[in-house]
Amino acid sequence: MSTLSPITRPAVADLAAHPRASVLIIGGGINGVATFRDLALQGVDVVLVERGDFVSGASSASSHMVHGGIRYLENGEFRLVKESVTERNMLLRTAPHYVKPLLTTVPIFSTFSGILSAPLRFLTHKQGKPSERGALLIKVGLTIYDTFSRGGGAVPRHRFRGRAASLRDLPRLNPDLAYTASYYDASMHDPERLALDVLRDGLDAGPHARAVNYVEAIGTDDGGVVVRDRETGERIVLRADVVVNTTGPWTDLTNRALGRETAYMGGTKGSHIVLDNPELLAATAGREIFFEHSDGRIVLVYPLKGRVMVGTTDIDADPSQPVVCTEEEVDYFFDLVKHVFPDITVTRDQIVYRFAGIRPLPRHDDTQPGFVSRDYRIERGELGGAPLLSLVGGKWTTFRALAEHLSNDVLGILGRERRVSTAGLPIGGGRDYPSTEAARRVWTVANGDEVGTVRAGQLLERYGTRAAAIIDSLGEHDVPLENAPDYTRDEIARLVADEQVVHLLDLVMRRTSLAFVGAVDEPLLRELAEIAGTVLGWDAGRREAEISATAAELRDAHGVDLHGREHVAG
Repeated sequence: MSTLSPITRPAVADLAAHPRASVLIIGGGINGVATFRDLALQGVDVVLVERGDFVSGASSASSHMVHGGIRYLENGEFRLVKESVTERNMLLRTAPHYVKPLLTTVPIFSTFSGILSAPLRFLTHKQGKPSERGALLIKVGLTIYDTFSRGGGAVPRHRFRGRAASLRDLPRLNPDLAYTASYYDASMHDPERLALDVLRDGLDAGPHARAVNYVEAIGTDDGGVVVRDRETGERIVLRADVVVNTTGPWTDLTNRALGRETAYMGGTKGSHIVLDNPELLAATAGREIFFEHSDGRIVLVYPLKGRVMVGTTDIDADPSQPVVCTEEEVDYFFDLVKHVFPDITVTRDQIVYRFAGIRPLPRHDDTQPGFVSRDYRIERGELGGAPLLSLVGGKWTTFRALAEHLSNDVLGILGRERRVSTAGLPIGGGRDYPSTEAARRVWTVANGDEVGTVRAGQLLERYGTRAAAIIDSLGEHDVPLENAPDYTRDEIARLVADEQVVHLLDLVMRRTSLAFVGAVDEPLLRELAEIAGTVLGWDAGRREAEISATAAELRDAHGVDLHGREHVAG
């Protein structure tokens, strides 16, 4: 066992010393941190608390896409589609280090399928008899979808191809297809790092903006919100003029802890697997394959970081219980890969990572999960005389617009004017990001004196233009990790020191993508624990405890068994 007594972190000590704020945000997922950033930029005295690590809940289980939501058209959610396409196009400009155009291809197996059932689904939101959408229905949908992108100029319009041209383009596709439709959305290859950039923008606004992880709201006391540091057990009563609940699927549970009974939420579970299958990776030709399975569910096969991600499911879930990707879901994913790429074999030993999360959807009673609105709304209540705003719904793509909406409501309550618009404002390392190969070469040469242009380019890809500060901080003899040489010891130490890393798991799952690509084994955990322990003051017992806890979480929640694994380079 560790001999260290729990140490109060500086950010927690600051909360205890200054427990008053204009706004308290509970929940550090993407919508919470985006609202934090927006309010911080307005000069509002704002505090954010998150019961786990930042972006460790629903926001960490996304499909890594920024998309307009073509299927929302069938739900009649035209406002949401318009907003989503606008925000997608904006993120391509404001966060180009993490958000890139993504060519998406839909294999189509008939011409007229779904024409009779689609209007019924549109009017009633009942699933009806499952059937794949045919070419005519998809053509109509994509044509409408393109109209929402007019004026944005960020992505080209869709195109259709017949069977012969489709198979020339993607020869491993199912030869029974009749057409393919291709269009552009956007890839978000590092969602956790994008969220951390959003958070950092808020913190950089000044000392009036404070955010702390591993601090949970557990009750109320004379009009204040009682929070507990989950590391030390210390309790603090925070007082604010406005309380904002952005805890996603757990919104009702948070409100209950605060003494308010609500029934706003009805989330659904989405699972994914990540495969190390070079044959499947090559077959995708760098594009996402997106289609409707025979049961009516939308699924995707998505090349990402040298792996292939397959998802997703849409199953009702209880937010009070942990969710994991089940063996039945794995079988389902294997069936759908076989449907699209019938001559490519996928096996369980190729799964390097699996994950599941609960979408923060509104309560939907008898509505089929696939037709539950992905739009958001803000519910108003009261907490000890202060306004309580509860966010219901929301999705990754629209986080900036949602945060603006929520912040405007808060500013109205506070009687303050908006002084900064976040529309078009670069996010983190997206500021001054080199947008062409020539500009990239100039940047890497200018920043590569000490580390070399290759390493400078690697860090630019990983952190955007914030890489410049990281390069400046690296030691003269920066040494690559023995078990993950794409990272270095000084780089890891900086992440631990600067990004509120509390546990080893934070490092392998959210500050890096080492877990996602299947690069984690026990030697790597020991190496990382030694570096993190040196920065954070862990003794030998604490380091062993962190290694054991991380291994257990990877095994139980993500299907990664570190015992007997060969090392996989990240």
